[in-house]
Amino acid sequence: MRRVSVLMVSVALVASLGACGKKEKPRSASAVAPARLTTIGVNAYLWRATLDILGFMPMAQVDSNGGVIITDWYAAPQNPNERMKVTVTILDTELRADAIKISAIRQTLAGSGWIDAPVRAGTVQKLEETILSRARDLRRAQYAG
Repeated sequence: MRRVSVLMVSVALVASLGACGKKEKPRSASAVAPARLTTIGVNAYLWRATLDILGFMPMAQVDSNGGVIITDWYAAPQNPNERMKVTVTILDTELRADAIKISAIRQTLAGSGWIDAPVRAGTVQKLEETILSRARDLRRAQYAG
């Protein structure tokens, strides 16, 4: 009986010492930082990234449960005769390219007041790409640190 317990302890000790020299495989990003992070009603990475990117603009409405961020009018100091307003809707709990919808309105100052003007080509697409890139960076940072 004593011989069996000594043998079991020896086997356990050898197994644990053998494991000390082995290196663990690094965990994949998806195993550590899931694409679906929903401490709020929508994807938290997209939400945080949107607030980070649009943080310089005044906010008119911010609803994390509905996933809507609407900025107030913003005019850049170097171009006070032009202003923009942006609406971002986060549509999903997953971090995906089609989980975000952005619309922008641009106005220019004329003699009679502000008039609607076309948004420059690629502005909305560039904004989407910037937010998605920032959201991916936030996700990577969560499992890296």
